[in-house]
Amino acid sequence: MEMEEIVSRNPRVLNGDLVFSGTRVPVKNLVDYLAAGDTLEEFLDDFPGVSRGQAEGYLRTTMEFAGEKLAAGAGTGTGPC
Repeated sequence: MEMEEIVSRNPRVLNGDLVFSGTRVPVKNLVDYLAAGDTLEEFLDDFPGVSRGQAEGYLRTTMEFAGEKLAAGAGTGTGPC
């Protein structure tokens, strides 16, 4: 799944917040659900406009990005402890 199929940002949709493409569901909602201990299934049940592929794609991409940032900071003294 391509990134534009997963998320989008438009200043006319929720003031430019990052949303799942084709919806008005902010990706922050997914993060909030998971942080609160809810499951991906619960999120998808509550936001049926978001596909499993979009949610999993966002999580996968976010983890890859975080891993790249950590790897780039390794050994430079600028990364996390």
